[in-house]
Amino acid sequence: MFEGFYFEHPKFFFVLFFFIACASLCRMKLPSFYFPHSQSFAKETLSKSKLLFILKWLSIVMLIFAFMSPVKDTPYEMAPKEGYDIALILDSSDSMSKKGFDRADMDATKFDAVKNIVNDFIEKREDDNIGLVVFGAYSFIASPLTYDKNIVQKVLDELYISIAGQYTALYDSLAQGVDLLKKSKAKTKIAILLTDGYNTPEATKIPLHVALEMAKKEKVKVYTIGVGDEGDFDKTLLEDIAKTTGAKSYGASDASELQLIYNDIDKLEKSQIKSQNFTDVKYFYFYPLFFGVLSLMAYVFLINKRGYE
Repeated sequence: MFEGFYFEHPKFFFVLFFFIACASLCRMKLPSFYFPHSQSFAKETLSKSKLLFILKWLSIVMLIFAFMSPVKDTPYEMAPKEGYDIALILDSSDSMSKKGFDRADMDATKFDAVKNIVNDFIEKREDDNIGLVVFGAYSFIASPLTYDKNIVQKVLDELYISIAGQYTALYDSLAQGVDLLKKSKAKTKIAILLTDGYNTPEATKIPLHVALEMAKKEKVKVYTIGVGDEGDFDKTLLEDIAKTTGAKSYGASDASELQLIYNDIDKLEKSQIKSQNFTDVKYFYFYPLFFGVLSLMAYVFLINKRGYE
């Protein structure tokens, strides 16, 4: 119950001995200008009042405890996890509105089918640190790296077609995904880039060679996935990105193939992610402070009302 409980300023406890010594060796006299009428109402019996004695010492002790600042530390440790740091890079351009990609639901758009499969992939990756990058005419980080897969899944669910514009800034999205993993301490850093189109030059601000140099410098393996029919996506480019970063490139003509691709990526070798320690500090000084002030107010009120020795 009291494990982790301590006082931040325990030396204030010695102030109590000062009050004890003062009570024993000197007689308290209040200046007349504090309570100028009190002497006329003083009664000899009040000196023996147990209530006043209790209130006086309760206020002294409680206020001293408040100054000592009682606190309780509760340590937490995030256990080491065997997993990746993964950046999921998803194309949300206008071309992802095409229907028929999922043979089980022909009315679903390509983007809806991708979201469902990616959601299942996230669900399986219990030990991974996952972030989400979305791109179209520009790219942005929809979710930073986190162990909380529920957060990533909720963000994924809120995404929609053309949320980042209609075009395909593929090079920029690659650089954004690498930047997301830049501060990662994991031994293995993975980016999974999914697109159904070609890079749009007018939407691109970062050259391909710069994005690839960033990936190599940060040791990020970029697995690329092209979705759609033959010729819908730049197969040569995706293969080049994957080969340059030491990963693998895939192509999926429908949702069932895409599911198999994510299952294959799910078998990747896992790496050690360091644990982190946290301490939850709770302060309790306000409890003795409250009772100390309350007792002092009651003591002063009774003295003024009845007189004191």
